[in-house]
Amino acid sequence: MDPLVSDLGIGIGVFASTNIDDLFLLAAFFADPQLRHRSIVIGQYLGIGALVLVSASSALLALAFPDGWVALLGVVPLLMGLRQLLALRTDAVSGESGSKGHRVQDDKNHAERGLRSQVLAVASVTVANGADNVGVYVPLFATDFEAILTYALTFAVMTGVWCALGYLLVNHKVLGGAIRRYGNVILPVVLISLGLSILSGASVLLR
Repeated sequence: MDPLVSDLGIGIGVFASTNIDDLFLLAAFFADPQLRHRSIVIGQYLGIGALVLVSASSALLALAFPDGWVALLGVVPLLMGLRQLLALRTDAVSGESGSKGHRVQDDKNHAERGLRSQVLAVASVTVANGADNVGVYVPLFATDFEAILTYALTFAVMTGVWCALGYLLVNHKVLGGAIRRYGNVILPVVLISLGLSILSGASVLLR
């Protein structure tokens, strides 16, 4: 088999297997009306790019992260999710009556949020959720330095595919309505669950 074809197949398989959770995370991001689609796509690319860069550097330098330290990045999505849940509770306490004008102003402020902060938020969550990516990418890159560029380009294409799938999932005739309707609740729950799941890997530091 052509080595290039083999590397492409391996790259696609590795990306898909290490980013299944990111697909649902992207759907949750797209369901949040406060997040711009452009911010989500750019942030996802930056996050995946950072993971590939760190993995390639570690492989080239024959270094690996100590077990548990990468898991501490779970604090990022955990805090983001808690903050969003607190915002939802504040909105609920405000009540429906007499708050319409306030909500309209809030919506305007949300729409005016800087693209940079949203991009960084999405990228941070992607990186925090990338412990398994790094764990797989480092040995993969280390065993075949010459294929790193091929893998990186494959991951770039697959990131675009993943963003498209996440968007299509939100706009699905059956699932899309429910995801959009409860998107403002789904996202913080997903972020908190993700953060706790990632942080559980840091338990080795207590041994």
